[in-house]
Amino acid sequence: MTGTLKSRAATDTDCAAIARIYNQGIDARIATFETRHRAPQEIEAWLGTRYPVLVVTCDAEVVGFAATSTYRPRDCYAGIAEYSVYVANDAQGIGVGRLALESLISAAEAAGFWKLVSRIFPENAASLALARKVGFREVGTYLKHAQLDSVWKDVVIVERLLNPAADA
Repeated sequence: MTGTLKSRAATDTDCAAIARIYNQGIDARIATFETRHRAPQEIEAWLGTRYPVLVVTCDAEVVGFAATSTYRPRDCYAGIAEYSVYVANDAQGIGVGRLALESLISAAEAAGFWKLVSRIFPENAASLALARKVGFREVGTYLKHAQLDSVWKDVVIVERLLNPAADA
């Protein structure tokens, strides 16, 4: 795949593409504990909240996305968001994930978040490398965090402080 990569806020017209890419990630079994495919209507519920959702396009085709979601419901955690990044199978390895995550970091800062966190399967080397490249640190590992297809899976916890927390 060649072309110009661009990131932008997701819109309702992107929901089918986001669902397709997310469902590829579900099928791969190295990016999420989810096992049920999502419909575009379910993705639409992610939009229009204080939690940024971005897409990356290559010549106007959506080839990846990054999204934030609630970390914990308590007020003291209102400035922390969980993040996810997914790249279409045919667009991996060309910088889509990096652009998506870097753009999401900026959008999260603009939305007032002071920290992004995620949990990544240890075998998902590409996601762990991406997190490191853009300044996330590995906090630790949750052992046997949950089961996927009846197999216990560990997850590596990553975090990145955002401005102004990073400067404090």
